[in-house]
Amino acid sequence: GALAQVAEKISPCRDCGNLDSVNPCAICTDPRRERGMICVVEQVGDLWALERAGAFPGCYHVLGGTLSALDGVGPEDLNIVRLLERADGASEVVLALNATVDGQTTAHYLKDLLAAKGVAVSALAHGVPVGGEL
Repeated sequence: GALAQVAEKISPCRDCGNLDSVNPCAICTDPRRERGMICVVEQVGDLWALERAGAFPGCYHVLGGTLSALDGVGPEDLNIVRLLERADGASEVVLALNATVDGQTTAHYLKDLLAAKGVAVSALAHGVPVGGEL
């Protein structure tokens, strides 16, 4: 059926991990994108949410999850090696990971690895907006 055809055409981008019908994906090949900026997200859905918001001018990198001692997820289970390769040419890496314990553990781990390579690392702001209520 039609869904099977779609599934055959969709694959993870070899550069960032985004799901698309072309490889590398449309975001990675877009000449208007700032190649030197990489936004790291946990899952493809996070990338799509940021993309819908139109908030990020650079490229993305999908980890495929977070480090988790409880679930037995280690660095080798995530798309970290490719991130470090891509970070070599980057001016900035933005960590857009969830504000969970695992998300923050992963962010610290990546920050240390990237800082050792001399890459500038920043994070998305978390918290209640000014004038917001809990």
